[in-house]
Amino acid sequence: MDAVTAAALLEVAEDARARARQQDPAANGPVEDRYPAMLEALDWHLAVGQPEAAFRLASALVPFWISTSRIDDGDAWFERALGTGAGDEAARARALYDHGYVVFWTGRYELANQRFTTALALAEAVGDRSLQALVLAGSARVALTTDVDHAVRLLRQALAVTDGRPDSDPGRSSSLHVLGVALQMSGDLEAAREVMSARLSMGRSTGDEFVVWSESANLSMVERRLGNLERAEELALQSLRISAARGAEMPIAWTLNSLAAVTAAAGDHERAATLLGAAAAMLGRAGGEWPPDEREQHEESLAAVAAALPPDVLDAALARGAGLSVTDGVAYALRG
Repeated sequence: MDAVTAAALLEVAEDARARARQQDPAANGPVEDRYPAMLEALDWHLAVGQPEAAFRLASALVPFWISTSRIDDGDAWFERALGTGAGDEAARARALYDHGYVVFWTGRYELANQRFTTALALAEAVGDRSLQALVLAGSARVALTTDVDHAVRLLRQALAVTDGRPDSDPGRSSSLHVLGVALQMSGDLEAAREVMSARLSMGRSTGDEFVVWSESANLSMVERRLGNLERAEELALQSLRISAARGAEMPIAWTLNSLAAVTAAAGDHERAATLLGAAAAMLGRAGGEWPPDEREQHEESLAAVAAALPPDVLDAALARGAGLSVTDGVAYALRG
């Protein structure tokens, strides 16, 4: 490894992250092709006294680690790198946030919250308001597991910190996204719909496919709870088509979970159970756990199909879904 090669690898990783944001199905390819060298570059930067560059590369790799079931790689590297105490406050604050974000999706909420808490103190010390909001949104994600009202307060604080900044600011954007989820979980469905609809409109107008994907799935949940099943299905299918283009199992699992909930609400319980089986299997293969809102939705749907179907039919449908590949699972969902 040398400086020229390391710089080139960083450029590849950051370009891949930007492409992943736009749901480019080929985004991971260049990183996959150079992945051993990427790992070598991470450690090389640390060894030669360039922790800030190491953390920057790791940040660029976060979407790759999550979408390719390599969360353990990212977790192990952040644990080791942060343990050295290297890096200035700004770089460590971002790395702490990234580590918390990565492990959050595996259900390691205590570690995630520890990282977010430490990151917030550093982000405040360096005056990075966008990062403060990102970290507060991360803490709110964790709070949704136990105290939805506290999550809403954290998100209001994040929006106050970024007051005057555009909604596309990373910290403000993340805070608005999680606020919509929190409002939905609190039962304030109209307020949740307003936040999510505004973000969906912004995503469409700016061509931000990540926002369109995530807000379509979240708004589907709200519309279902409001009884608008046709609209909820339309949104869930839109989200599925976007996530399916990339092929990453974790986001596909979330969107199948939304579609299963709508299908169960519409009374097609056996099909809903098949979708639930597929979603749970995909999430497991990706190494993830249901985030709080998705877990709530998944458990509600399971309870509905269990109440409607004979046990042997339910078990067969769940098993049938679990046995589907990603491609077949998506095809099954879209045929409906």
